[in-house]
Amino acid sequence: MGLTVRSRHVILAKNKPGDDGFSGMERTKLESKDIRKVGLKVTLPRLKILEMLEAGDTRHMSAEDLYRALLDSGEEIGLATVYRVLTQFESAGLVNRLNFESGHSVFEINQGAHHDHMLCVKCGRVDEFMDDAIEARQASIAQRMGYEMTDHSLYIYGICPDCRHKPSAAVPGDNADQTAVTSD
Repeated sequence: MGLTVRSRHVILAKNKPGDDGFSGMERTKLESKDIRKVGLKVTLPRLKILEMLEAGDTRHMSAEDLYRALLDSGEEIGLATVYRVLTQFESAGLVNRLNFESGHSVFEINQGAHHDHMLCVKCGRVDEFMDDAIEARQASIAQRMGYEMTDHSLYIYGICPDCRHKPSAAVPGDNADQTAVTSD
């Protein structure tokens, strides 16, 4: 199948026309019955947070991002409530928490299909990808080492295309791009 990348808004690379390589990962609408099914009471904060995770411009949101989005939409749900609900959703398997080396955590709706992540170290952008060759190699290594693989994750850190193409800020003391001005 090859490499497939899902960006915040668009598919960056496709396996073949008409197939984004993420079958089974498409967003599915979670409802109040899904909250009840995992043993949680249906409350307005839980519904609003779930709605924000599903309807957000990005598939990956931090607790702070969710809190700001809730405030922007006129909801009065406290940051502590957002953290508590996300922890409950994570424990119930409704969301996945991604913990990055920088200490930054984001949440995504659990779609059930495995995928890996790339993180921009400048802007925090998170892209998803699936690569059959990487998956096969990891399974092969686990088998060769005598492990029965039960789970795995792969995070690739780098600089996203948007940040790579932004003009760099001038470095103090660097006169390479400055025109010399002389007075007579």
